[in-house]
Amino acid sequence: MRILLIEDDDRVAGPLTEGLSRFGFSVERARSGAEGLSAPEPEMVLLDLGLPDMDGTDVCRDLRGRSEVPIIMITARDDEVDRVLGLELGADDYLSKPFGVRELVARIRAVTRRTRHSAIAARRAVPLSSGSPDDPAPAGLSGAQRIGPLTIDRRTRKVHLHHAPVALAPKEFDLLVCLAEDPGAVCSRQRILDTVWEANYFGPTKTLDVHVAALRRKLGDSAWIENIRGIGFRLVPPVYPGGTQQ
Repeated sequence: MRILLIEDDDRVAGPLTEGLSRFGFSVERARSGAEGLSAPEPEMVLLDLGLPDMDGTDVCRDLRGRSEVPIIMITARDDEVDRVLGLELGADDYLSKPFGVRELVARIRAVTRRTRHSAIAARRAVPLSSGSPDDPAPAGLSGAQRIGPLTIDRRTRKVHLHHAPVALAPKEFDLLVCLAEDPGAVCSRQRILDTVWEANYFGPTKTLDVHVAALRRKLGDSAWIENIRGIGFRLVPPVYPGGTQQ
């Protein structure tokens, strides 16, 4: 596996590069955010937040805006806000310094398995519902799932609302797909964490609430995702006065 390590500290980068190479990984190093953004796309990115030229969160945002490459943040910052922000911007995992190479390798393998399984599931996805003849899906999304005015295409990972595209971060899309597997049914918090993140997820559970809030904002109405207190969430099209769904 080709890994891009974006890390300015030689004391961290040296041992990491050497340790990962012993596990069979090929590591290319970038010493700044700009250097990392201009590097050829790898199979995995290890991203430090404390870079000399720009904040690592900005690098994460830029990378995620143009690529689905898995990103693991590695940083000395241990504040929950930083972890949640990184995950919300599209990072796949977060590892706080200091850590051992074996733990990092385990995280790399877990993220790789998860992203690979997500890609396979997207290719195998079967539409759960379809639009009516007089309200067709947007062009190119004819095989997508329709939930009221919402269209979800798992194959292309595209979402439309009232035929207008909705830009979602990878985790936001995965969260929406998880809730859309059975529209109207309650999905427990643990099931969402196990599905969207990984089984036995041990990170901050608050990240789920952050992603739900972000998804609600992008769908334009918090009523799309109903919070069932103490249990989980469910996806339902908002109903407006007169009993119509918008």
